[in-house]
Amino acid sequence: MHILAFLIRRLFQAVIVMLIISIIGFSIQDQLGDPLRELVGQSVSEAEREALRDRMGLNDPFWTQYLRFLGNALGGDLGTSYFFKKPALEVILAKFPATFELVLGATFLFVSASIPGGIYCAIRPRAWLARFIMAGSIIGLSIPIFLTAIFLIWIFAVELGVMPSFGRGETVTLPWGWRTGFLTRDGLLHLVLPSISLAAIMLPLFIRLIRAEMIETLSTEYVRFAWAKGLAARRVWFVHAFRNTLLPVVTVGGLQIGTLIAYTILTETVFQWPGMGFMFLEAVKRVDTPLIIAYIIVVGMIFVIVNTIVDLVYTLINPMVKLPGAQG
Repeated sequence: MHILAFLIRRLFQAVIVMLIISIIGFSIQDQLGDPLRELVGQSVSEAEREALRDRMGLNDPFWTQYLRFLGNALGGDLGTSYFFKKPALEVILAKFPATFELVLGATFLFVSASIPGGIYCAIRPRAWLARFIMAGSIIGLSIPIFLTAIFLIWIFAVELGVMPSFGRGETVTLPWGWRTGFLTRDGLLHLVLPSISLAAIMLPLFIRLIRAEMIETLSTEYVRFAWAKGLAARRVWFVHAFRNTLLPVVTVGGLQIGTLIAYTILTETVFQWPGMGFMFLEAVKRVDTPLIIAYIIVVGMIFVIVNTIVDLVYTLINPMVKLPGAQG
């Protein structure tokens, strides 16, 4: 019952958040330029432009346009892309698999590297390798993601010629229509450099977070009691200490994995990766307003879903953490 009450509360909060996101996203359309420029070009007269704007409802008051958009959105219609001549949501869903696989690859890399790196830096803080890792994390936090991407392309694609520098590579179509590069060697090779580039922005943060939380946990009374009982070092580190380190890591990690979607805009642009981020920048250049607004709403919804999942995972890691609204 507590979980059901929590989900109902989060659903209500999600509706409020999505309304705010939709208003903000819809309100910036007038700041992006004239969408008719891409639709009709420069040869159409001003009178014809005004007539077209009337037919499209672009001359209506803001709240009239927004309420019309909201009513359509509740029915699953986020508008039709001016450039693709398709429903905006359909275009985004077609690009989503590429972005999802990029985020998944980056998440796998920084999680698999940051956990052992952070733990080692906590239990061997004076070791030369730990000092090297911490120094590298500072440098990693200071380098913009697009510079990392360009450097990787220069070293591995241009100088060494061992990795492809752009595109998604060979993909196969799954039964439900999802195109994936995970099942082909060429697709995996094309995924390596973009994933490393995207992971590089999160890896230093997680190493430092895990190290700080692990050091704090190792100084607690129950860990000292575990040492006093004569338990093996690995059991103390990985069962007693690291398990209790996971709660804040999951908190930040869940939010940052959602943030990776925003960082994919730069990564996908540098590597010409055909995902949502690259599509968004192209939509901005073309003043494809429906596609821009739909992207903002979809990304906002992803953040809301990720945050809800993170809150639910709390109780799996630490049963002492109660869901909001739980009593007793």
